[in-house]
Amino acid sequence: MGAWIMTVNYESEADVEAEGGQQGGVQSVDRALQVLEILARDGHAGVSEIAEEMGVHKSTVSRLLGSLVTREIVHQNSERGKYQLGFGVLRLASSIPGRLSLVREARPFLENLAEEWKETVNLAVLRSNYAVNVDQAMGPSTLATFDWVGSLTPLHATSSGKVLLAALPADERTRILKETGLPGRTPRTITDRKILEKQLIDVAHNGYAVTLEEFEIGLNSMAVPVYNHLGEVIGSVSISGPAFRFKPEEVPGLVEAITEAGLRISAKMGYRPR
Repeated sequence: MGAWIMTVNYESEADVEAEGGQQGGVQSVDRALQVLEILARDGHAGVSEIAEEMGVHKSTVSRLLGSLVTREIVHQNSERGKYQLGFGVLRLASSIPGRLSLVREARPFLENLAEEWKETVNLAVLRSNYAVNVDQAMGPSTLATFDWVGSLTPLHATSSGKVLLAALPADERTRILKETGLPGRTPRTITDRKILEKQLIDVAHNGYAVTLEEFEIGLNSMAVPVYNHLGEVIGSVSISGPAFRFKPEEVPGLVEAITEAGLRISAKMGYRPR
């Protein structure tokens, strides 16, 4: 995401209280933003991991996380006790009118895809070097129950992210990949820049992207772009399912169906193919 925020690290909680006033308040905001940066970069993290990276006491991190959880900006995974970005991030992002419009217009098409193909369908947009899922529709027989809405996912390891990356100017894509790197989420994640660039050429040529267990073991997905009235890619629609049964390019008619959905959403946004 953006540039790292440099803050003063204190040796004890008493030092923080001693600062008091405006400076103490600003530091709390800075630290809360650092926490969000870490969660956006890593996907999830525990109190100890965050405290170690920030160089502060675990009690400080616990208090910050408690406030963020209360406002639904951060969510605690009950199974592992780790934290990740929550639904509240979506509320902030959705304050942009264009995104609200996109979510509204895309919703019926997401539901239709989920109903027809019985898998999870997501709508994502580019935000601060990541793909953020802004809406989701679940198929009637979907095994997974994870709510991806509000989740920030890496561009290089997801089908939606690759669609968004492929549409960027080369200099902007280079900037993002330099800032985020190509961390391996699974053994199948593409971490070589040359290989990724070749894939993105194929994505632009074919009109869709596919990932096979690159973001999460056991999860496959396919995504297509959504365009605005200027022909710019403003989002992506993806369909995902468990790898043991869902192999996107082998499902008859799926490429055509998701491509049509992407174009129909685009038409609602004013797009007219040349």
